[in-house]
Amino acid sequence: MEGKNITIIGCGNLGQAILKGLIKSAKNVNLVVTKRDTSAIKHFEKEGVRILDDNIQAIENANLILLALKPYNVLEVLKDLAPHLNSKKQVIVSLATGVMISDLKDTAQCNIPIYRAMPNTAADVGASMTCIAANNNIHDALIEECFNTIGSTIRIDETLMDAATVLGACGVAFVLRFMRGMVQGGVQIGFDSKTASAIVNQTVKGAAELLISGGQHPEFEIDKVTTPKGCTISGLNEMEHNGFSSALIKGIVSSFNAIDS
Repeated sequence: MEGKNITIIGCGNLGQAILKGLIKSAKNVNLVVTKRDTSAIKHFEKEGVRILDDNIQAIENANLILLALKPYNVLEVLKDLAPHLNSKKQVIVSLATGVMISDLKDTAQCNIPIYRAMPNTAADVGASMTCIAANNNIHDALIEECFNTIGSTIRIDETLMDAATVLGACGVAFVLRFMRGMVQGGVQIGFDSKTASAIVNQTVKGAAELLISGGQHPEFEIDKVTTPKGCTISGLNEMEHNGFSSALIKGIVSSFNAIDS
């Protein structure tokens, strides 16, 4: 990816998270970003990022175009860009939920390679899980290299992209809400909020690392800390009696159903 020109169209919350990750991790790349109100992202100029409010101007020399736009306006913006695309030198990656590659191709009106990707806001700290889908594999190495600079990548079928949005992107909020509950419980049993947060943050990070490093199912690690008549199994069973896992599963399914509603 060294020497590549990367343009992010629509630098909102997700676009900025990706931009921050690229600034920290990508070496010798040229970054251009657009936003209607450029004042909100002007501070990135000191990082060598070119800030524009003109999408067409922003893609002039781009090798990789990231469409970090909402589903309701991604096709409209792409339609404006279509006459100015170079199918031989450029690749498009759409981050919009629910907009199919076939629709993007029809709108682009040329044979430009198009991918879909679903990162999450942990890109900000280089810890995103990005799911990638495409109907070709011509530029897989480039796309994976780009998103590996902001975390990890996994290739999935496009039919699972909506599910990936829920599990990987909405999932950040689900985990944070769980962590908030842990902090509140920690305060109730005696810790101040700052100390409880520090304990919870590292505990959740450690739990994730156990699964990533060991490659085991969560129950494998749970069994290690649930001794007979112990405090861990007592707490887990109380949570399950009150619908903990059921509520989480229902929330995930509800988010998935909301994508098409």
